[in-house]
Amino acid sequence: MRIFLTGSTGFVGSHVALELIASGHQVLGMTRSESGAQALAAMGAQAYPGDIEDLQSLKRGASECDGVIHTAFDHDFANFIENCQKDRRAIVSLGSALEGSDRPLVITSSTAMGSALPGQKAIENFFNPDHPNPRVASELAGLELSQRGVNVSVMRLSQIHDTRKQGLVTNVVELARKTGVSAYIEGALNSWSATHIDDTARLFRLALERREPGSRYHATAEEAISFRRIAQTIAEQLGLPVVALRTEEAAAHFGWLTPFVSKDMSASSAMTRARSGWNPQGPTLITDLENMTHI
Repeated sequence: MRIFLTGSTGFVGSHVALELIASGHQVLGMTRSESGAQALAAMGAQAYPGDIEDLQSLKRGASECDGVIHTAFDHDFANFIENCQKDRRAIVSLGSALEGSDRPLVITSSTAMGSALPGQKAIENFFNPDHPNPRVASELAGLELSQRGVNVSVMRLSQIHDTRKQGLVTNVVELARKTGVSAYIEGALNSWSATHIDDTARLFRLALERREPGSRYHATAEEAISFRRIAQTIAEQLGLPVVALRTEEAAAHFGWLTPFVSKDMSASSAMTRARSGWNPQGPTLITDLENMTHI
């Protein structure tokens, strides 16, 4: 298959590109820069000049291919709400090019969308269209396209990691380095889920190849790693003290990370594994933190 891949030079997208190519697919990777085009050429992909805000370029790229994987997302959390709406517009544009065919579109979301109640483990077959997390916009766009007959699948991500990056944990590491302490919220029992980047890329490929309309997948190898353990591991690796903050102190220390570090973000992938045969094999989050290269 010839696959149009957005975010093709990003952390997740670049690994997805390599996974697709290794499995015999052709990749048309969207990029905004000449350096991105060179990186794509080096991995055996074809570069496609474009941007997720250029909706016409998204439609053209999708129309030229047998399927689409959308991994691009603006991770500027200072403008998170608007960036989620930007993602919604991009998804609708990509889907409009596939309407009237069975060509698959795999979009990206968060496992947070699968949690019915605070502290309840996220599952694949749950989705609340009124979810307060702005990222709900991505799945609402997918739902709209599904109702128009587009073959849409949703890939929900946990903390995706290797030794260089670990999702939101990378931001927690940077904060610890900046403040001189590795902190967690006292009394909080929240956990985060995680998956190695190679396992994540393989699941994206499996979702694309299965072409199952309306399916949701959880890229979750580890269902629940306590945030306290994450903070302790960071402290050990950076040689910093670990500190338990009172709830009223959390916002001043964590800033924009507060809503994340105070929540349980555990998730199940039982349905994903049963449906796709996915069997993650990569290192654990703690192992990658113990060997991280951005110390």
